[in-house]
Amino acid sequence: MAGLVLSCGTLVLDRERELLLGHASGSARWDIPKGLSEPGESARETARRETAEESGLVLASESLLDLGRHPYLRGKDLHLFAVLIERVDPARCTCSTHFLDRRNRLRPEVDAHAWVPFEAVSSRCGKSLAALLTQRLSLEAVLADLLERERAHGPAAWHWSAG
Repeated sequence: MAGLVLSCGTLVLDRERELLLGHASGSARWDIPKGLSEPGESARETARRETAEESGLVLASESLLDLGRHPYLRGKDLHLFAVLIERVDPARCTCSTHFLDRRNRLRPEVDAHAWVPFEAVSSRCGKSLAALLTQRLSLEAVLADLLERERAHGPAAWHWSAG
């Protein structure tokens, strides 16, 4: 794994068999909250920060289920975590990180959010993420693990970001 870039992200699921996705500004692609680590940051810390930045959901560290590191793109792996929350209104989700587009306009990294049924995930995401979420992982199995975890430890702790 030496030399590979590591991106870290979170699968935010609800009991209705849906995955929260964000629309990547300026593209047709929908994505999970994910990104690269900052110096000294653990994979878990990165996933939590990226989720807060790209959706406004601040997740308690202990609420994240570690799904491990997975091959993602050529030269890049993806370390995934998962959390089960109640179905929130995606219009409340906000992205606090921005980029300059080709016309030098400041745009949010994510400009919309939606709950996507498991069976529609592959049609919304890019090819590599769709393959990971529908072929190498089972969203149904992840949901089952999260439901069992909730029965044993109670609901996931989270809140909306202040900014």
